Amino acid sequence: MNKGYQEIKSTLNEAEAADMIERVARFIAERHLAPAGILFLESVRPLHGIGAQFMYFVLPFAEVIFDSQKYQRFALMIENEENLKRLIQRIDEMDEEINRERRAEAKLKRKRRRNQFKAFFAKLIRTKDKKS
Repeated sequence: MNKGYQEIKSTLNEAEAADMIERVARFIAERHLAPAGILFLESVRPLHGIGAQFMYFVLPFAEVIFDSQKYQRFALMIENEENLKRLIQRIDEMDEEINRERRAEAKLKRKRRRNQFKAFFAKLIRTKDKKS
């Protein structure tokens, strides 16, 4: 924890906002929290200005837990509604990217299981026909 004086930032440039959006989206999507995250962000999006001001209000207490500069950048990012929309869109895209391979593997696994099931019953029926 940095105990030195840290100036409160008042602006956020586009590159910092894009970097923050990418990090937050990756954090949420990798933990498979994308649907819950999108639902939460969509529901609180109308209150983005109040939420950002509340984050500044609790900043002295949040500095104990979080990095002050990152916390302020996140508060600045959510202050702009366009950034929240981009964050929601990026979470959705990243969730799709991360889970595409997992879904393909699950589909292949279901197909294999179905074929094993069919082969088992085909073998069972053939053995009964040979006995009779």
